[in-house]
Amino acid sequence: MKKITVLSGAGVSAESGIKTFRDSDGLWEEYRVEDVASIEGWHRNKQLVLDFYNARRKALQNAQPNDAHKIIAELEKNFEVCVVTQNVDNLHERAGSTKIIHLHGELTKARSVKDEFTSFEIGYNDIHLGDKAPDGGQMRPFIVWFGESVPELGRAAREVESADILIIIGTSLNVYPAAGLVHYTKPGCKIYLIDPQPMNLRMENFMQIQEKATVGMKKLKEELFK
Repeated sequence: MKKITVLSGAGVSAESGIKTFRDSDGLWEEYRVEDVASIEGWHRNKQLVLDFYNARRKALQNAQPNDAHKIIAELEKNFEVCVVTQNVDNLHERAGSTKIIHLHGELTKARSVKDEFTSFEIGYNDIHLGDKAPDGGQMRPFIVWFGESVPELGRAAREVESADILIIIGTSLNVYPAAGLVHYTKPGCKIYLIDPQPMNLRMENFMQIQEKATVGMKKLKEELFK
């Protein structure tokens, strides 16, 4: 059975109503990245950061997986599939994908400020100042912020290395270190990029489907099953 690794970003969830950060009407227009998505921002204003992610959790509760999420999940019927996602939402899980690596953490989990590895399921509930983990540390979102290490990066790189097919969808490949994962592909690996904007990776076996995520995944499904 061939192995597919999917590298997904915010564009996959945009059609489910999850705002992306980098689009013209995205979250960066309302908030500075330094204030809500960096460790320095957390130290400056914990309440602002908690409010921001509490609101993201509420929005996620009302969102539903779209056809792109569902088709990615369906590929497991015919391929070994691992999804490596930059997204912190749970839409891949809810669509039915079973092997997912969250590079940037998970919105429906929290952790102690004292322990970056142990997480707690909180669903769509808020985190408040004063909420303590069992180790006595303040609870914070289980999110990898700018200025923090990416613990899952090594595992993600191994999934890319072993892939026969790499699907890149919903990501502009501008966010490092995640963007560097494409360079871990083995010789002969087929690379498919789904993005409405023209891009050229200048790599062998590269093909772009210049469509938004849902349309692009439908076209790619036809290509894979030819």
